[in-house]
Amino acid sequence: MTRTATTTLWRPTGPQELALVEQSGWREWPPRLPEQPIFYPVLNEEYAIRIARDWNVPAHGVDYVTRFEVDAGFAARYPVRQVGGRTILELWVPAGELAEFNAHIVGPIRVVHEYRATG
Repeated sequence: MTRTATTTLWRPTGPQELALVEQSGWREWPPRLPEQPIFYPVLNEEYAIRIARDWNVPAHGVDYVTRFEVDAGFAARYPVRQVGGRTILELWVPAGELAEFNAHIVGPIRVVHEYRATG
């Protein structure tokens, strides 16, 4: 059996989006809302943690970091975008291509961190 080469991606995920991921059996990301033209998973865990813990929790009270694998050959079609410092890297997947992107996820989407507001 040949194993598919994969790329590991992370995504800060709010509770509503996470509930939709769970409804999919942990297999796909929900369609983007009209005001969300791109889906942007990130390429390193530290950046995902920073977004979830430092930006999303103060704004929303709770956030999660998810990790998932995507077929590396498929993921390579999306250029890596550096959106800040050297390690602030994202893939930008157009909303209209998310269903195809989901079809190339290998294995389940997993929650690896949970952050909540204190106090």
